[in-house]
Amino acid sequence: MPVPLPSRRTVVAGLAAAPLALSGTAGRAQGAPIRIGELNSYGRMAAFAGPYRNAMILAQDEINQAGGIKGLGGRPLEIIFRDDGSTPGDAVRVAEELLTRENVVFLCGTFLSNVGLAVADFANQRKVLFLATEPLTDALTMGSGNRYTFRVRPNTYMQTKMLVEAVKARGIKRWAIVAPNYEYGQSAAANFKRLMSAAVPGFEVVTEQFPALGKVDAGATVGALAQAKPDGLFNVLFGADLTAFVREGNTRGLFEKRTVASLLTGEPEYMIPLGDETPEGWITTGYPWEQIDLPSHKAFVAAYRARFKDTPRLGSLLGYVVVQMIRDLLETAKSTDTEALIAALEGLQSNTIAGPVTMRALDHQSTLGAWVGETALDGRKGTMVKYTYEDGAKYLHPEAEVKAARKG
Repeated sequence: MPVPLPSRRTVVAGLAAAPLALSGTAGRAQGAPIRIGELNSYGRMAAFAGPYRNAMILAQDEINQAGGIKGLGGRPLEIIFRDDGSTPGDAVRVAEELLTRENVVFLCGTFLSNVGLAVADFANQRKVLFLATEPLTDALTMGSGNRYTFRVRPNTYMQTKMLVEAVKARGIKRWAIVAPNYEYGQSAAANFKRLMSAAVPGFEVVTEQFPALGKVDAGATVGALAQAKPDGLFNVLFGADLTAFVREGNTRGLFEKRTVASLLTGEPEYMIPLGDETPEGWITTGYPWEQIDLPSHKAFVAAYRARFKDTPRLGSLLGYVVVQMIRDLLETAKSTDTEALIAALEGLQSNTIAGPVTMRALDHQSTLGAWVGETALDGRKGTMVKYTYEDGAKYLHPEAEVKAARKG
């Protein structure tokens, strides 16, 4: 079982393993801490956000034990964690409190796309850096993009394009779509239709189902999809909605003899609850943590398991990568001034446990990639097979589209 989550301002010492590669001689950080405000859906999306926070603390402590941020005199990092309430209004209030009460240098985090967009707008108004880590909506770096907002994870367009590349050779034309009815789900569905129309002549969508986030009526949804008799199914559901949908779909044979392309299903957060109900052969994005051979990633897994007595999730990977990027940002900027941070982050290159990542200056979208493969059963638990790591640089929005979409 995972250990209890630490309080938002806990700084824990005493790590034995330190996979972060840091230059200079080891020695504890000293001086006034560099405070980073992290807001996320720790209550509503705990399966992701808890492991994400764990890994951020792990990386933070490793940096501090190795001497802090060298370019700023060895000052330590201190990440201030707050729940964003999973609503735009609550998130903006929390962001304001982080700036005014906690005196953070900049903001990072958020999970839900609508929340991320609200905090991005707040950051633009307040002229403060916002490093969006998890929200996937394209709008964050496209039509609603601004000079103060940057994003780490591959966006909805990028991940959907990875799946389209994986399924287009099958030539399937009749598709159904099921997605949560909010910004992320709507964006994913629109991208799938656009990309598949270009990739497969004769492509058509025979039905679309958009259940409310967290409130899927699995029986009605599966029934409507089955009635349309598609040959392929594009699924965007995640979390408890995904579990209920898969259970009902398995019972009714919805997935039999159909190609299923599914965003996020291969992430441990969502695959672990499926257990032996994990459908086999779905083409999905995910995180096969136990099979990744990069030495730096293996060191991270060992340190994470030793610290938290649990296996990493995709949130864990992302949290650790984010802190690696924050470290590199501060070392490059050698300042906590917002303008210096923006200048350093545009084009910033980081060697992370997932591989090299660059923050594209044009749209402030990073090139962090994703693993794409097929779901399978390993005993009574789900896993990924036939997977490859897809470099996000290959799937970025075309530059002309970015320039047309961004307002400035």
